Amino acid sequence: MAAPRAAGPAPGPLLRVMAECEQSRARAGELRLPHGPVPCPVFMPVATRGTAKGITAAQLAALGCRICLGNTYHLGTRPGPELVQRGGGLHGFMDWPHNLLTDSGGFQMVSLAALAAVTEAGVRFRSPYDAREILLSPERSMQIQNALGADIVMQLDDVVSSTTGGPRVEEAMHRSVRWLDRCIAAHARPHHQHLFAIIQGGLDPALRTRCLQEMTLRDVPGFAIGGLSGGEDKHHFWRMVKLSTDLLPRDKPRYLMGVGYATDLVVCVALGCDMFDCVFPTRTARFGSALVPWGSLQLKHRRFARDFRPIDAACGCPTCRRHSRAYLHALLRSEPAALHHLTVHNVAYQLNLMSSIRESILARRFPDFVRGFLSTMYGPRERVPPWVLEALGAVGITLD
Repeated sequence: MAAPRAAGPAPGPLLRVMAECEQSRARAGELRLPHGPVPCPVFMPVATRGTAKGITAAQLAALGCRICLGNTYHLGTRPGPELVQRGGGLHGFMDWPHNLLTDSGGFQMVSLAALAAVTEAGVRFRSPYDAREILLSPERSMQIQNALGADIVMQLDDVVSSTTGGPRVEEAMHRSVRWLDRCIAAHARPHHQHLFAIIQGGLDPALRTRCLQEMTLRDVPGFAIGGLSGGEDKHHFWRMVKLSTDLLPRDKPRYLMGVGYATDLVVCVALGCDMFDCVFPTRTARFGSALVPWGSLQLKHRRFARDFRPIDAACGCPTCRRHSRAYLHALLRSEPAALHHLTVHNVAYQLNLMSSIRESILARRFPDFVRGFLSTMYGPRERVPPWVLEALGAVGITLD
């Protein structure tokens, strides 16, 4: 593999760790970013094309969101980085005064596999809009992300499904390391945009360890754990997360990509992760599902037709303050506004969950928080998924 190259000096450490759980690996901190500090652990809503589906940027900010995601592949294809740059970068284009992270476009190797072919040069896509061919190389990914102007940018990695095995996983891991070096070399704004590496290696501990050893030699501001949360068995999932946090630097952010289920968030904070993203809260809202501490409510169900309670009486979001389950049930069959109201609630639920987790770490009571969360979500211990008990036990948290 190529010799590591420096990403360029930064004005100071990106992460300030403020408290650590004495039993588990959970930690509370702050990301020091150009558009203001971000408390962590943090969940980042996904604004693929410059907007999160079903909610405005102003509403996201009002809920307390201080960082969200944009998608390099989609924004780079339409409307294009040049137009976004003319609009003041992605911050100005979407009227977002807070922090942004852009992914590299690598995930589309999986989600748009039928349109993509991977070579050492990069990923060759057939545009879903006009069928023209597009080469997304590490250099082009960085060029697009530099133009978009996000506060955190991601390397282009060679992504394979988490259920894939065999030689393709090893090939993707080694190529991701080589592509990281190309991204570092091509990064034109290292003093303004923090470049994160993405750990690959599938579900193979030896491959993931090798990738971690190689990538942590590179002087990048943060690291993401990639290639998971794609349908693999949860017993494999948590072990790969723990292996990664075991070997990642303590003083740099750890971003677990694509994770958004409430239980997964709590467990993976216990395993030592700081940052998360997922389309789950906005996507599940579009199916009529409202997230609550005991699971979810499918508000299309007829049992809610005369239920005049809020979704969650303990939630202070605009939807719960103003609308009943009965009202939302009545709208869901025909009115898009219902999906908007549910999206606001679901995003608020995720942000409030992360805030509660952080407060419990700062107050030195995170293990008690975990026990309370699981009791509310699942009830008796025997109903808690075995993988959750195993993962938490591996870092010193038991339910006994």
